[in-house]
Amino acid sequence: MSDLYKSMQVSASGMRAQGTRLRVISENIANADSLSQEAGGAPYRRKMVSFGNELNRELGVEKVVVQDILTDKSNFKREYLPGHPAADEEGYILRPNVNTLIEMTDMREAQRSFEANLQAIQASKSMLQKTLEILQ
Repeated sequence: MSDLYKSMQVSASGMRAQGTRLRVISENIANADSLSQEAGGAPYRRKMVSFGNELNRELGVEKVVVQDILTDKSNFKREYLPGHPAADEEGYILRPNVNTLIEMTDMREAQRSFEANLQAIQASKSMLQKTLEILQ
């Protein structure tokens, strides 16, 4: 039974990590058009989640953790829009380095991973229930 509990804990850690990833992706999508309000200022910069593993000594298993939330250092897109308050002296504004197509693809991948971990928990729970039924 302890192996089933361990597998549930590992899957739950995966769900937590993917939940954080989904939140960051949602933030990126929400800010895909966020511009600076000051001339020549920097717009929203895309964020990315970095995963790692952490040993849970009590259970003796490696769990997935969010290691860091990184900022994407890629270049901003430039657009000629001379009347905008964020335009520089040449009339260009900087747009966020967020590509919504990439974000939507990442979101779908995170959702699938979340669902796979949920199914693993449900399978472990079902096996645990069947074990308890047999022992009664």
